[in-house]
Amino acid sequence: MTRRNLLYAQSGGVTAVINATAAAVIEAARRHPQAIGSVYGARHGILGALAEDLVDTAVLDDAALAALALTPGGAFGSCRFDLDSPEDNPAQYDRLFAVLAAHDIGFLLYNGGNGSMDTVAKISAAAQQRGYPLVAIGVPKTVDNDLEGSDCSPGFGSAAKYVATAMLEAGMDLASMSGRKGRVFVMEVMGRNAGWLAAATALAARGREDAPPHIILLPEVPFEDEVFLARVRETVERLGYCTITVSEGIRRADGSLVMEQDHDTKGHVQLGGAGQCIARLIHARLGYKHHWAIPDYLQRAAGHLVSATDLAQARAVGSAAVEYAVHGRDAVMPAIVRESDEPYRWRVEAVDVRAIANLERCVPAHYIRADGLHVTEAALRYLQPLIEGEVPRPWRGGLPDYPQPELPPVARKLPPQR
Repeated sequence: MTRRNLLYAQSGGVTAVINATAAAVIEAARRHPQAIGSVYGARHGILGALAEDLVDTAVLDDAALAALALTPGGAFGSCRFDLDSPEDNPAQYDRLFAVLAAHDIGFLLYNGGNGSMDTVAKISAAAQQRGYPLVAIGVPKTVDNDLEGSDCSPGFGSAAKYVATAMLEAGMDLASMSGRKGRVFVMEVMGRNAGWLAAATALAARGREDAPPHIILLPEVPFEDEVFLARVRETVERLGYCTITVSEGIRRADGSLVMEQDHDTKGHVQLGGAGQCIARLIHARLGYKHHWAIPDYLQRAAGHLVSATDLAQARAVGSAAVEYAVHGRDAVMPAIVRESDEPYRWRVEAVDVRAIANLERCVPAHYIRADGLHVTEAALRYLQPLIEGEVPRPWRGGLPDYPQPELPPVARKLPPQR
């Protein structure tokens, strides 16, 4: 077998367990010294590959890899950048394959969401067209849980654990301060088109009637002011307070976003502010005292509250990706398959990235109550095992100990990218 180098890169919004996947990739690659030579990382995803900005992971010993696996953020740096099609920008691919050839890269593992699977599919097709010997593998992650082809996405379970915990604790606080004037708390969570994280906050209720969250607004359900306000009023009159989870991407019946912030240079909408908008609507129409919060990066960066299930799955897809690579299974992604809810059992199997690229897996209708304002028992059965288990970690000075690995750059062999 010809020995080739492996290039790993991270893409899109990072998670609390994406570095666990990275550590598992490096560990698995070292178990195949006959097939894999050096393991390199690209700084800031595909942009690092194009810029020939690579680092060498050889300096990471077992202790460093163990620490990396428990560190949130993206140790290699991430990016939000989509490759053009080869037909529209052949020079972009000329540069990419020049870098791959210069460093004898035979395996490319791209760790990201549905857009990243499209990148893998494009690179795989371009390699075949050019006759370049490359195995390209997509490695799943996203806190949004919207990857098609997989029962869940690594990164989601830990983010779900965080937002459910936040709702549990905030709800207890609000209940203790409730009174005859009525109080409302709104928490806005991530979820552009898929409301999985919002749905996960329902776990905070632990099956108790009238426990927070009382209302969950999902992007899968058109937002109707009057129906929503009537439920808020009824809840406050009965309990003295109301807690509400809002997905950032909720829309009205005409498809317009309740709130958006800005557009980037490619026309992508930056979301944010839906929770504030909903809180102000309640105050303006019902007069209740209101508070609102946006966990934002906190929900995907909470390394101190990682789900043990999520960590295990993040490591499993990293290891499986390397196994697929050394066996020449090009253009696939290791997906999580659920075998049972109770006891929770799962396995990893390959899916074709071309079949799932750029698709979004939304919360299905049978997970949403008929009134559209909460989730069903079926949703809770799906969600519960994904947040299970706690992960021990080192602490220093009262804070989690997150050592940052120093990765030496790989010497450039090409002129700078133009």
